Parts: sequence; structure tokens; C-alpha cells
Amino acid sequence: MKLERHSKIVELIGKYEIETQEELADRLKKAGFRVTQATVSRDIRELKLTKIQGENGKQRYIVMQNQETFSDKYIRILKDGYASMDMAQNILVIKTVSGMAMAVAAALDAIHFHEIVGCIAGDDTILCAVRSVDDTILVMDKIRKIVAEG
Repeated sequence: MKLERHSKIVELIGKYEIETQEELADRLKKAGFRVTQATVSRDIRELKLTKIQGENGKQRYIVMQNQETFSDKYIRILKDGYASMDMAQNILVIKTVSGMAMAVAAALDAIHFHEIVGCIAGDDTILCAVRSVDDTILVMDKIRKIVAEG
């Protein structure tokens, strides 16, 4: 549950300019998570979120750009959410644990596979547009290696 909540937090702060813990808690509640202010505060600390000034002049949460921690979190989301994958030419179809597709797609975007042009996620399926058929095979190999790592 904690991993799913953390994944949702990362997704929410990427999608919306969230300014306060209360706003984050409200969005989590709307998404079906039962959270308290203390839980959200602890999650913010564990995810090492920080605030920056947004374009509108207001503060908003972001994931701190400590590259090792940043990559480790997204690799963990990919590993935990991944179920299977298949390809159709240069389209990579990734199946995930139910409800985790958006978080895994966000993780793929954050990992920055240069072969992937973009991802579209549903509930448990991600479609990734890949530059070529050969690149699709390369990406599948990279994902298999990440998922197989202990």
C-alpha cells in the first residue's frame, strides 16, 4: 500500500502544482487512499520531496533531483509494478499490476530510455512508442535486466 501511495504521490506532483500537504492529502483521498496529515508528512520526507517556485509564483512539490535516489525510486516502481511485456513492431506493450500502469509509465519517462518517444498508460497496460523495431528489442532487454535484478 505504501509503494502504491508513493507512486500516486509522484504521479500527482508531476501532474498538478501541489502547494501544501493538505492539498496533497485531499488529492490522495480523492484517489481512494486513506491518509492523515502525519502520513503525508512522512511520505514527503521519505520521498525526499522539495518545494520550488512554480510558473504562477506559488510554491509546489517536486522530487528532489538527487540522481541516484531519483533513479532508484523509479527502478523500484518499475520492478514492483511490472507484470509482462510484448511488442507489435515499434510499439511496446507493458502489462502491470492493476492500478500501477501510470506510475510505471512515469518511471519509464523518468529513467529516460532514449529509444522511447512516449508512453500512454491505462489501469494495467502501457503503450510505449519506440523509435524503431530494433530499439523496441533493446528496450525490452533493458527492462528484463532491470526487473531480473535482485
